[in-house]
Amino acid sequence: MLVIRLPPASRLYPLVLTFCLDRFAAQVYNSTTEFWITMSIPPETSRDLDILEKIELDPDATQASLASQLGVAVGTVNWHLKRLVAKGYVKVRRVERRKLRYIITPEGLALRAHLTIDYIQTSFRLYRLVRGRVLNVLDEVRKLGFSQVRLDGNGDVADVCRLTCLEQGVAIVTDHFAPKMVVQDLKVILETEDHGKR
Repeated sequence: MLVIRLPPASRLYPLVLTFCLDRFAAQVYNSTTEFWITMSIPPETSRDLDILEKIELDPDATQASLASQLGVAVGTVNWHLKRLVAKGYVKVRRVERRKLRYIITPEGLALRAHLTIDYIQTSFRLYRLVRGRVLNVLDEVRKLGFSQVRLDGNGDVADVCRLTCLEQGVAIVTDHFAPKMVVQDLKVILETEDHGKR
């Protein structure tokens, strides 16, 4: 005989809440999660690449100047630099009493080259992903009998939409009778006056 012991009610509520949140979160679209699942470069590696490039341009850069150039906190730059130094990608030399110089080692140059290649490959994967979604939307537009669309959205994904429309001979117009292609993060959604979202 199987006996299941339930925890007291006070311990049961967090379990139920966690289960409900997990179920809800699975249904919510998260573009950041999708991006990092689809793409291979984790965000901290991207930041390492940015720091290595900035150090190569200016070895005498301070952590504060690196932080302002990258738009992050000084502590973030400090953490990344400590990691890069510990792994042997960057060496630190004291130039003056309170001034440091960061020198990229040969291993650091190899890492930068590897990260640059990963970045380019990731960018092309992202471009192909978005372009494929736009092509699917444009197929639906043609099935509905249209040869023009409205575009709602900004940024890189919207630029890929514009390029793909141009390549496919689909005009982007402001006519309210044309179907609307809506850019939401990495999603491209088709909205028509008659059928709503597709």
